Amino acid sequence: MAAFMHVRQEKLYMKRKTCRPGKYCAFYRFDEENVQWISDHFVPYSEETRGGRLCGKEQMEIFLRYLADPGHQLGVGEDKGVHQTTVSKTFSKVLSHVIEKADLWIKFPVTIADVHHAQQLWQEEKQIPGTVGALDCTHVQILKPGIRGGHGDEYINRKGAASINVQATCDAKERFTSVDANWPGSVHDSRILKNSHVAVTMVNSRHRGLLLGDEGYAIAPWLLTPYKNPLLPAERTFNNIHARERVVIERCFGQLKKRFPILQGRVRLALHKVPSVIVACIMLHNVAKYLNDPHDNFPEFDEDSDSEDDDDDDDEDVDRRIRQRGQDKRRAIADFLNNAQD
Repeated sequence: MAAFMHVRQEKLYMKRKTCRPGKYCAFYRFDEENVQWISDHFVPYSEETRGGRLCGKEQMEIFLRYLADPGHQLGVGEDKGVHQTTVSKTFSKVLSHVIEKADLWIKFPVTIADVHHAQQLWQEEKQIPGTVGALDCTHVQILKPGIRGGHGDEYINRKGAASINVQATCDAKERFTSVDANWPGSVHDSRILKNSHVAVTMVNSRHRGLLLGDEGYAIAPWLLTPYKNPLLPAERTFNNIHARERVVIERCFGQLKKRFPILQGRVRLALHKVPSVIVACIMLHNVAKYLNDPHDNFPEFDEDSDSEDDDDDDDEDVDRRIRQRGQDKRRAIADFLNNAQD
């Protein structure tokens, strides 16, 4: 009887592709030398060289290209010369590596030294004393979750689209200092804030730092919102300065979505992965600030405010003394700013 031996066929790899000259930043959203730095920082080094293994920079390029495509694995595979399954596995692996360092790149001021430093940065460019940053929410659209027995409809926002409502804070240098990306689109901004780590930190803090928020939030001793119907000169002055300084968070959201188009359209991923992708994009925004990587080479993106003015309802849930203390602090700061204008 003849014996047959199975001979394993040689595995064939697709021919790797390089980016067209002058298109690197458009493809990967960072200058090439910065992509090398990012890959060295986030992707663990490996000595494995067999087969068609991707080096750390190539893995990071696939990850960044997926964020910029936005989110089409077949297209990313064609761009890089790899199979769609390789794109999927590489993206998930790099995402987990990036998220592991979230606490290193997104830091809210907690200690006395951190609070004073954030206040000093604010005062170097802006006017409202004691401020450590600005606060707002933005919506990131997702694929509509399967609705079974009423589950999934909570992701439908007031515009009728499925989304996640993302709360974030930023400092005077347009760096994100906190992010909460775990709330469905139907949840209002004020509810997210009440249940957030930021609110707990600010309420329990003795360092007297202030955040600036829009009229969708209820005023508090640590959260300054504009006057609804400013009548006095001091109130109008405060509102003008407040609007000019609070807009820093909207600029951050605009830059974030401008650099990472995956956040502009519907994120084409399983729902449980979307919060991690949002956090990773915010981390990389801060990395870009650290590396002085410009954001002016991308198409313009105008951040649309997703806030609703319904803090009359919220006032019913806020302790009167807390609200009064916030109003007193706002009045004192308004008088200070108004006198400074004279």
